[in-house]
Amino acid sequence: MIIHPHKPEPPQADPQLQMLATPRERLEFYRREIFNETGNLSNRTNAYLTAQSFLVIAYASCMANSNPQWGELFTLVVPATLALFGILSSLSAWPGIKAACDIIDHWYSKQAGLLQCDSVFGEAYDEFPLFSDWESSFTGQRKSLAFSKRSPWLFCGFWVFLGLFALWIQLPLSD
Repeated sequence: MIIHPHKPEPPQADPQLQMLATPRERLEFYRREIFNETGNLSNRTNAYLTAQSFLVIAYASCMANSNPQWGELFTLVVPATLALFGILSSLSAWPGIKAACDIIDHWYSKQAGLLQCDSVFGEAYDEFPLFSDWESSFTGQRKSLAFSKRSPWLFCGFWVFLGLFALWIQLPLSD
């Protein structure tokens, strides 16, 4: 620890250097963050759904294989492997999608808190609402994120079904 003979002066707060000094600037910042994170979520969901669609096409093509020499082994191994890959990609996509939804929820609550706690700004917002009550509510926000949040789990269940189906079709049943 270094001991100084005099006490340093506290830093002076320059109003021009203060970030987000007004409620309007904070609202614009929150909305930009929500917009950016919604774009990230959209990109992640689109990439995930695109990958899943290609896996479904590959699965269907493999199941349609009717080659008499190696078709049975191929349709036993490859579709089940694709189903496993679909499950793993769904489980891998979930954390990124959930994180984006959590960040959107965070900024949305900050925005809602700003509009509720700042009486002058909140009244001006409520006087001329840009959105309906449903769109401005936290419930509406959560419902709008539901598709992205549910997609990995729905596809995971879908791939479990398709993997079991591929094995059930190809494995001989004992009577």
